[in-house]
Amino acid sequence: MTATSDTKIITEVRERLGSDLVIMGHHYQNDRVIMHTDLRGDSLELARQVPALRAKYIVFCGVSFMAETAAMLAGEEQIVVQPAPDAGCVMSEMAPAHILDCAMRQLTKNGARVIPLAYVNTSAAIKGIVGQYGGSVCTSANAEKMMTWAMKQGDTVLFLPDENLGENTANNLGIPEDKRMVLDIRGGGNNIDVAEATSKKLLLWPGLCAVHQRFRPEHVDEVRRRDPDALVIVHPECPAKVVKKADAAGSTSKIIKFVEDAPNDSTIYIGTEINLVERLAKKYHQVKRVRPLHPSTCSNMAKTTEHLLATTLQQLDSAEPVRVPEDIAYHARIALDRMLDVCS
Repeated sequence: MTATSDTKIITEVRERLGSDLVIMGHHYQNDRVIMHTDLRGDSLELARQVPALRAKYIVFCGVSFMAETAAMLAGEEQIVVQPAPDAGCVMSEMAPAHILDCAMRQLTKNGARVIPLAYVNTSAAIKGIVGQYGGSVCTSANAEKMMTWAMKQGDTVLFLPDENLGENTANNLGIPEDKRMVLDIRGGGNNIDVAEATSKKLLLWPGLCAVHQRFRPEHVDEVRRRDPDALVIVHPECPAKVVKKADAAGSTSKIIKFVEDAPNDSTIYIGTEINLVERLAKKYHQVKRVRPLHPSTCSNMAKTTEHLLATTLQQLDSAEPVRVPEDIAYHARIALDRMLDVCS
């Protein structure tokens, strides 16, 4: 089937269903998908919009943890469908729920007040455990605000699963390095030195984003050498050494705003997923030069294609909806609602 045929199918279904259909898409989706979305944004922007939706069908173009979040925030009569159910997240998979459960039991067994703060890039099961232990979730856009909140709830915060985002957030908040440590989760969470861990203000889970881990300090050094007047902005999932060399760091929404506000005729190098970089380059090509700091693609985001979206829309009535078991969803919603309340 040609791209023209896929576009025609998508347009026809959208016209037929009208307000009963909303297509949501993350900024890292490719242009052939994002052009069909009604709502696009980063994880926080999309999560905020779900509770207000009244559409019967919510089609989520992104990765699995995002679709799970949408399903938990949607109404009982709404149907959330993910065109690519196999689109997972490497970072999310680095935090298995059974290991977090074991780790939290170890950390709190002597009465220590350890508050888990999970990046939204985690499974519903992780969010459920976080909710049970009085914690919340965060996005890259509100990580500082939510870490500050978590610090007030207990003596120690366990941030998971992205060590880089946790470290960069701690640097911005001025949390001393001797007050943080990377948690040892070997042995399924049974090998934790509880006394040492609970003496810290911040525990970092040893996880990472495969897309942003590819950026290196030498990429920034090369830009400075080749184009000293250029601006560099990177995502805070990048290693701390990269963030320190950049002019700015922030969520996808902040990156978009940074490019928008940059002076005309400026050159901006961006360290994040290539689809967003290329989209910004096209949008501003007449007035600014937008370049990738280093090409880096998310293979899971790429699993959603225009053809797959068209096929999904044709089969909405028989498509398998995204479901989260209620025993998990109940506590996960508590964690999500805490974030939405703090950031409202």
